[in-house]
Parts: sequence; structure tokens; C-alpha cells
Amino acid sequence: MAWMVALYVTAVVAANFSVWFFGPASTPVNAFLFIGLDFIVRDKLQDLWTGRHLFPKMGALIGAGALITFALNPDAGRIAAASCIAFAVSNSVDWGIYYLIRKKPWMVRANVSNFFAAGADSILFPTLAFGAFMPWIVVAQWTAKIVGGLVWSWVFSKFGRT
Repeated sequence: MAWMVALYVTAVVAANFSVWFFGPASTPVNAFLFIGLDFIVRDKLQDLWTGRHLFPKMGALIGAGALITFALNPDAGRIAAASCIAFAVSNSVDWGIYYLIRKKPWMVRANVSNFFAAGADSILFPTLAFGAFMPWIVVAQWTAKIVGGLVWSWVFSKFGRT
């Protein structure tokens, strides 16, 4: 479980720095590589932590990603704040959907909840991070998060225990 926690936070920080350095155009790549991964790891952690302080633990992970980003580079503060807010909302959406369909197979739970969480995250993050609604970035991110989540869920189901 510790490796999943480390993977989650590392992916958030890597995505934040990439966006800070490369700007909005990098967000679809980040969405595929890092955020799709984070959504899948979040689902695995929900399975492990349900009934064991899930919300405070996930909140700590979200906050840690933002704080580490800011501590390493205060100039990335706006990106870190946008990431924190978008993850708090999208993780709540993911949790709700994932819980509602808890009797479905893991691949279904992970990818259906990811679809809705990715939508919330894709609208909030770029709007907050860059101060403007960017429809093409939103669509590109949402698509990349869904496809990335699908790929990462396949990897986890193939090589991990689901």
C-alpha cells in the first residue's frame, strides 16, 4: 500500500510541475500519464481504506501533492492550488460513483467512476490554473484521462491484484 501512496503523490507533483513548466498544452499528456494513473490508484486505495478513515487519508494525499509542489517551487503555487481543488472535487465524484456501483466488477467501477471524475477535474483544473475556461483543453484532458485510466486499470488488473 505504501508504494501506491508514493505513486499517487509523485504523479500529482510530476503533473503539476509539467504543467507549470510547459503550460496548458501539456495537460492532455499529463492527463493520460499521471492523472489517469492517479484516478486508478485512488480507486485501489478506496478499496483498501473504506471504513478506515478514507476521507482524511485521501485529503492528506491531495494536500501533500499540493504542498510538495509549492514547497519545491513557490512559483507553481497557482498550479498547486488548482490541482488541490480539482482533485478534492473529482475525488469526491469518483468516490460517490465508485461506491454506488460497488457490486460491479473492479474494471467497471474504476472506469465508470473515472469517467465522471475526469469530467469534473478537466473542467476545474485548467480553469483555475490558467484563469480561463478553455474548451479544447477540457475536452482533450477529459479524453486523455478516460483513455489513460482505461490503460492504467488494465495494467493494474493484469499485473496487480484487483
